[in-house]
Amino acid sequence: MDNKKKGRTMKVGVCGTGKMGAAIAQRLKSCGHELTVWNRSPAKAQPLVALGANVAESPAALCAACDVVITMVLDDTALDAVYRGAGGILSADLSDRLVVDMSTVLPATEEAIAAEVKAKSAAFVECPVGGSVRPAREGKLFGLVGGAEADVKRARPLLEQLCRRIEHVGAPGAGARLKLAINLPLLVYWQALGEALALCRPLGLPPDRLVDIMADTSGAAAAMKNRASDLARALAGQLPPTASFDVRAARKDLSTMVAYARTLSLELPTAAAALKSFDEAAAHGLADNDAIAVPARWATGQ
Repeated sequence: MDNKKKGRTMKVGVCGTGKMGAAIAQRLKSCGHELTVWNRSPAKAQPLVALGANVAESPAALCAACDVVITMVLDDTALDAVYRGAGGILSADLSDRLVVDMSTVLPATEEAIAAEVKAKSAAFVECPVGGSVRPAREGKLFGLVGGAEADVKRARPLLEQLCRRIEHVGAPGAGARLKLAINLPLLVYWQALGEALALCRPLGLPPDRLVDIMADTSGAAAAMKNRASDLARALAGQLPPTASFDVRAARKDLSTMVAYARTLSLELPTAAAALKSFDEAAAHGLADNDAIAVPARWATGQ
């Protein structure tokens, strides 16, 4: 049975309608929920208005209109503004609301926000997700959930409409820890792949053939195999017109990993080196491009 048909219709609000937030909102709308959205840049919410969503003037106003509030923003600073800023979520009456944060941020940030939301008589669940825009639209994300058992039980019917798999891994902050761990090998891999492809420059092989060879080896990650055609075009100078996961977001995740590791008295030398490469790509004007721009840049030397 299509998981669109599970659960009752609810009044759901989404704060943050960037790439992932908009895709999640579209999925919720397609599942029949009454949707209200808010975004710091109102223009980004207009495509959702065309689908029938309501627009709130502030996160607090969104909370007043909804039973469930979902936040999906880029980083800790943005999340702090959405919750604690003027007209933020924590300024609203949250009694009996369910608040779900799907951002990828520091574990300590999730722990602090969870405590503040709970103090306002609301349920709180964190659910950072694995997957990009297309899986979000199709309800095929991988949810890494942190929260109290009762709160997670309450959130599960809605999360099942967004995720192909849900793993409740502990208290608030646990999902953030696991999400950072999961993203680390992928982002390091994109940099390593770029270096590997750079070694192949003297061969002069056509990009599609080179990628096909590399993808059929034990060193190829699933992400490369899934995006082989995109990578081949990127090597030929044709980056994807829209990013499923852009360099800016990748940089943020890598910097968050390195910062979190330091709270554990750990160093992440490989992640730190990858971060430097993503920083350089952003400095060359690639911040808004898909993350495969990084291996493409290394492979071509541009």
